[in-house]
Amino acid sequence: MRKINDYYAKKAKKEKYPARSVYKIEEVQQKYKFLSRGDSVLDLGCYPGSWSIFASEVVGPKGIVVGVDLQQAEQSARPGGAPIHWLCQDIMDPEMIVQVRKFRPSFRVLISDLAPKTTGNRWVDAQHSLILVRKTLAIAEELLLNKGHYICKVFQGEDFPEFVDWMKERFSMVKVLKPKSSRTESREVFVLGMEYRKPVPEVELQQEHTI
Repeated sequence: MRKINDYYAKKAKKEKYPARSVYKIEEVQQKYKFLSRGDSVLDLGCYPGSWSIFASEVVGPKGIVVGVDLQQAEQSARPGGAPIHWLCQDIMDPEMIVQVRKFRPSFRVLISDLAPKTTGNRWVDAQHSLILVRKTLAIAEELLLNKGHYICKVFQGEDFPEFVDWMKERFSMVKVLKPKSSRTESREVFVLGMEYRKPVPEVELQQEHTI
């Protein structure tokens, strides 16, 4: 197991990514192509920046990436990549959405590698993970465009199946994934939701009935 971990850590260093986690999103992208050229991407829990840099490279110069974290990321976008805007904000603070919307009112893709500080208690860690993940899903419901895509990291616990059911109510396709670069002993998985079904505002529904 250690050899595998070392492989991805060395690969990240060689390819100048700040963390090995980049290969998790890369693997999912290779299979499901949830990122496209020109996309707008919101990265929650972006520090130290690997996912944002990867997304920037995929969406290209006509796209945009906004990375949010409690820690200030300072990585630069690579040549040919989309501009990356780093925000030092708490996702639990309503002000975060105000700040994000200064760059884009809504996004085509929301990605999140957020994780709580672990305690060593698997039940507690899973509960804390789900609190964060439910918040990122709530943010996705507010900021994601219709037919947009969403991916998040979750620590599996007893409430995990319920979260997946919530996802299935909101997205046309939902996949639970365990990338090869994830540590085997880790309970982390990634949940991918594709083609968000954005609710039609009440005002529009009322207008349809009056026409």
